[in-house]
Amino acid sequence: MECMMTSTNIFHSRKHSWPLGNYVGRATLQALENDPGAPPPLAWRRKLNSHANFLKEFKVTFWEALRMLGLGLRLWNYAKAEQAQGRIAPIDPFNRKTKPSACHGVPLGGMGAGSIGRGFRGEFGRVQLIPGVCEEAPVPANQFSAFITRGDGKRYSSVLSSGYPQELGKKDDKSGISSWDWNLDGQHSSYHALFPRAWTIYDGEPDPNMKISCRQISPFIPHNYKESSLPVCVFSYALVNTGKDTANASLLFTWANSIGGTSQYSGGHINTPFIEEDGVCGVLLYHKTAKGYPSVTFAISAQQTEDISVSVCPCFLLSGRGINCSARDMWLEVKQHGSFSQDNWNVKPFLPSLEGSSIGAAVAAAVVIPPHETRTIVFALAWDCPETRFQKGRSYHRRYTQFYGTFGNAAANLAHDAILDHWKWEKAIENWQNPILTNDELPEWYRVTLFNELYFLVAGGTIWTDGLGTVHGVEKDMEARSSSTSFYSDEEDSETDGDGIEKKINIIGLLKEDGKLHQTHGMVNKTISNSKYNEMGSNSAEVVPESTEDGTAAKILKAVSATMSNVRVPFGLAYGTSLLQEGEENVGQFLYLEGVEYRMWSTYDVHFYASFALLALFPELELSIQRDFAAATLSYNPEKVRFLAGGGSGMRKVLGAVPHDLGLYDPWVEVNAYNVHDTSKWKDLNSKFVLQIHRDIVITGNKSFARAVWPAVYSAMAYMDRFDRDRDCMIENDRFPDQTYDTWSVSGVSAYCGGLWLAALQAAAAIADEVNDQNAADCFRAKFLCARKAYEEKLWNGAYFSYDEGSSSCSSSIQADQMAGQWYMWASGLCSLFDDNKAQSALDKVFEFNVIRMNGGKMGAVNGMQPNGRVDESCMQSREIWAGTTYAIAATMIYAGMRDKAFVTAEGVFQAAWSEDGYGYWFQTPEAWTVEGHFRSLTYMRPLAIWAMQWALYPPKRVLEAPRIPSMDGDFGSLHHIGFARIADALKMVPGVQVDKINDLFSYMYGCACREGNNV
Repeated sequence: MECMMTSTNIFHSRKHSWPLGNYVGRATLQALENDPGAPPPLAWRRKLNSHANFLKEFKVTFWEALRMLGLGLRLWNYAKAEQAQGRIAPIDPFNRKTKPSACHGVPLGGMGAGSIGRGFRGEFGRVQLIPGVCEEAPVPANQFSAFITRGDGKRYSSVLSSGYPQELGKKDDKSGISSWDWNLDGQHSSYHALFPRAWTIYDGEPDPNMKISCRQISPFIPHNYKESSLPVCVFSYALVNTGKDTANASLLFTWANSIGGTSQYSGGHINTPFIEEDGVCGVLLYHKTAKGYPSVTFAISAQQTEDISVSVCPCFLLSGRGINCSARDMWLEVKQHGSFSQDNWNVKPFLPSLEGSSIGAAVAAAVVIPPHETRTIVFALAWDCPETRFQKGRSYHRRYTQFYGTFGNAAANLAHDAILDHWKWEKAIENWQNPILTNDELPEWYRVTLFNELYFLVAGGTIWTDGLGTVHGVEKDMEARSSSTSFYSDEEDSETDGDGIEKKINIIGLLKEDGKLHQTHGMVNKTISNSKYNEMGSNSAEVVPESTEDGTAAKILKAVSATMSNVRVPFGLAYGTSLLQEGEENVGQFLYLEGVEYRMWSTYDVHFYASFALLALFPELELSIQRDFAAATLSYNPEKVRFLAGGGSGMRKVLGAVPHDLGLYDPWVEVNAYNVHDTSKWKDLNSKFVLQIHRDIVITGNKSFARAVWPAVYSAMAYMDRFDRDRDCMIENDRFPDQTYDTWSVSGVSAYCGGLWLAALQAAAAIADEVNDQNAADCFRAKFLCARKAYEEKLWNGAYFSYDEGSSSCSSSIQADQMAGQWYMWASGLCSLFDDNKAQSALDKVFEFNVIRMNGGKMGAVNGMQPNGRVDESCMQSREIWAGTTYAIAATMIYAGMRDKAFVTAEGVFQAAWSEDGYGYWFQTPEAWTVEGHFRSLTYMRPLAIWAMQWALYPPKRVLEAPRIPSMDGDFGSLHHIGFARIADALKMVPGVQVDKINDLFSYMYGCACREGNNV
């Protein structure tokens, strides 16, 4: 089949993605001209009367169900066991509270302090204020409403949300919110989304002669590490009176004392009015959170001016008993008078709400608008929850507490500052976005989707701490550590006291007491001296002197003798903040979920794709994540874990293996929440770690970061040596899904993992050059030459790299993601892995088969396609289209000079996920969908990879100017570098009976390699 689209002009000749005139009338656009409330020329748009259709969930075939039956049963049992403990399993497809629908819009708030969603029709839902918990269902009482009275006596009133909430059902509650006026049809109203802002235009609804614009603004500002952390959102309303008579208009902001779900009925909640400076006033809603989680305080507010009068109803009853003012009473009062009594500012605090009852609060802003004039009313919503507490009890302060304190009394101040400063946010946002939005060389759909996919950095369950450890301080944290031990810590074994608190015991001390120190010394040195690659042929128990070898490996070996002499260096906890060097700012620690349905923090094989967004916009947060993974790589946790895929068991965390994720119930301490497979046997994680580290060093130019993480990089590479079983320097997969495609089995050398390993060897050599470790650089370059030869001989078939070297039905398949390693070489300024003809040929094959043969390219790239043009149906994932992977493939095509094909490829994701004719995945882009339109895992991290396309289109200056490493073709000495081989052998001892002694060895190695001058 011939390839489509050969000229970039194709994008210019297409119709606009969302023509503004199709959504907003000309008269309304003229009325809002030059007003910030005017909708932007480019945005994702919907009419408010559009249906939010239910989405189709994924299904497995009969044969897939048979193959996955054991996994399914074990997963079901595990989910039930976690539920009995009051926890939600990381993956639980059996417990969905809300049927997913195409309802979402731009979320509220900055990053990492919890988020609240808002649908395009006006409803507030998808509340994520408790780590790892997402309450999808809307809270019907959370609304904006409009009341307008004309001089001729006409009155208009309606909730500014289209339709009657289905959550209310058909019940006739005469005193509840069902008694409100739900009159908005939405036919003439529209929603315009351009993250982090959104505009809702009410074009003559509810009053035909009143044009209302609501501009929603959240403080998501690239390279701003203060405002971007704030839990606040501003709603700026522009009201244009196009009638011939004066209008008395009131806007009402109502909010339930709830954090979603059934929390509003738990009791103990209190509302009280507040007045701040500069006319900012409103109501504080103190929410007593259940199950011991930290309390939350909401602030709903507006700004009073000479023209605008603000009044409040501090507390009304949504349901139950205990409050005299019902939701209906509140509504009728503002409907009749346009405001509430000014006496409400002086009311005494209400009693806490009763269990089983639900309360809300309201803020009304009233204004008189003469004919043909405009008035602006500004509201703010803030929430203050200074502590984030994880399910196993550890708590951290959020990032914004660095600026607003940790006492839980900041909600009013947050709202005040947001109302006064939101115009500064908007200026910064426009300065960031306008160069891209006005670039006519880019397709419109791409310019809009590029920004809107960033919704996940707010709505992806993000947690941003202050980086100062737990709330109880370092001493308490050291005392309460789990059994996890770390390369950066001298804490080894533990015992439990009578209160269930684990206390650390020094392993060296125990060894001295029981007389085993000499035995351990001999064991370690025997392991090193007997390395099959010991080029000296020594059987001595003495460590090779530094004069024989230099570099990191020699320092590791020297550490053995020092460790046996009980030379110990305290390193605190295994947090990445321990790797911060002098002069580096602590911007906190950052977590985000793999997806709201796959609840694991910062899943690393997926972050590999998504990380381009963070690196481009918040590079210090990207480095923070990498430090965390460096620390976690050189930690170990011997806790026994049962793996669900096969039913076997293993260690939670193996020394030297990059973890799959940073945990769920106790992140940074109990990593690897994922328990489907034993990820210490995965073949992509360590390579991805090295590749990301190198890219981040190039982009930031941070040499201190390079030196700090180098021991983890070296050890991650050495760990992979165990997977090179035929000693050709190329790793082999182990006939199970040992990579990010975790239902797609791989055997022997594979296109995906093998390509990543090749790239990692080149990246590791470049990092070694950066830290002046010439021995390591030569070692990795020599291994690269050998590995590349094996990779090409075993997989290159003349047109593309076969899926793997096995003999299964999918071994010859065309994997869409086969160029992942090459992608990172181009993205970080390194040399190509192989000649450009091979890369071009492979990408052409992917475009022709995986893209175009999937519904003409209108769905994205299918993961696997057989050479005969049929979809690879060997497993669930081989037949899926992955949004994030498709974006990454498009980025790779851009580097290869295939720009037109890249946009055709990526546009398939847009067509399926974001267009009106697609599946309805906007602001909840899933990991995957099938040709039938069945999704898997909504609101997923990987689609942030669209920022890799922007990276490829306009490479950062540091990439363009990156010093190219010496040619990978040449003689770099022996493949069997003695230091590398010995460290690899030491790591192969894990797990084993002496693992704690080896771990103490690595603890001191860090002191040698990093803390003492960083001379590696």
